[in-house]
Amino acid sequence: MPVLHVILPGDIDDPASPSGGNGYDRRICAGLAATGWTVREHPVPGAWPQPSPAEHAVLAGVLTGLPDDALVLVDGLVASVAPDTLAGHARRLRLVALVHLPRDDDTEARALACATTVVATSAWTRERLLRRYALPADRVHVAAPGVDPAPPAAGSAAGSALLCVAAVAAHKGHDVLVEALAEVTDRSWTLTCVGALHRDPAFVDRLRDRLRVHRLDGRVRLTGPLTGDRLAAAYAAADLLVHPSRGETYGMVVTEALARGIPVLATAVGGLPDTLGHTVAGDRPGLLVPPEDPATLATALRQWLDDAALRADLRRAAAQRRATLDDWTSTTTRITTALKEAMAR
Repeated sequence: MPVLHVILPGDIDDPASPSGGNGYDRRICAGLAATGWTVREHPVPGAWPQPSPAEHAVLAGVLTGLPDDALVLVDGLVASVAPDTLAGHARRLRLVALVHLPRDDDTEARALACATTVVATSAWTRERLLRRYALPADRVHVAAPGVDPAPPAAGSAAGSALLCVAAVAAHKGHDVLVEALAEVTDRSWTLTCVGALHRDPAFVDRLRDRLRVHRLDGRVRLTGPLTGDRLAAAYAAADLLVHPSRGETYGMVVTEALARGIPVLATAVGGLPDTLGHTVAGDRPGLLVPPEDPATLATALRQWLDDAALRADLRRAAAQRRATLDDWTSTTTRITTALKEAMAR
């Protein structure tokens, strides 16, 4: 059976730091192992993507210990900031870079130039990499995340249970959402924010201050990270997923919501429009708004809360989109294709 070495961020299994990238890595490692690959994981500790020299040295030591001609999949959080370390092994190892979020800088350009093959986790990411860097198009593959089937959420008549699933940090746009909600305090709603609170403590403090200023702290709940049954329960209780991100390459929480037939209100940034997608008939299972625009986001929230016919239409579209989502087997198949190409080069 083929052997694959996987270089992972050290927090890959930290329950306090769940992320789409870590979840993706864990699922593809399991999927490849289930299809016959021998998967050898090498988590590298460190503050990736801002590692210390000592943490770079640990990565170098891991790569040095791998046999010549080994096939090595390197998570982009590590690969994209370690071009010099990768360059020292590019000729003797078959390096495959897995890019979740492009950095758009010269460091990443040098790092990806060391890779035999590049895997992007969305079509949007692939297009951005090809526009930004001198990469051969036939060496850049797409393996979008899958999603597990889930029971449909019941939904309430009023549609008032709002859910946001994302680390509470500036790039996810919680501050924009709070300002939008401050404009719809005359409507009935609650918001549950599920996500890590330690990534950007100063931002969390400012967000709590704004909640107090707008007197929303009784209607907005910051739960911290949830996993397993507790996360599933949060989705099951939701009427609408709100994802106000300032930038997103894919947005796995969108398909997690759609897998339960929950409509989505998201920003039209990065890969989010593609992830939200359409039904076979061409209907959106949600609403898209510009990023960093509280007024337009507030308008969309009013529409959702005030218009029962709109809620019914979006729920119907979400239920239809649910039936067209790819599972993780598709992701594993696409990763396998990219890895076999790297082995053949």
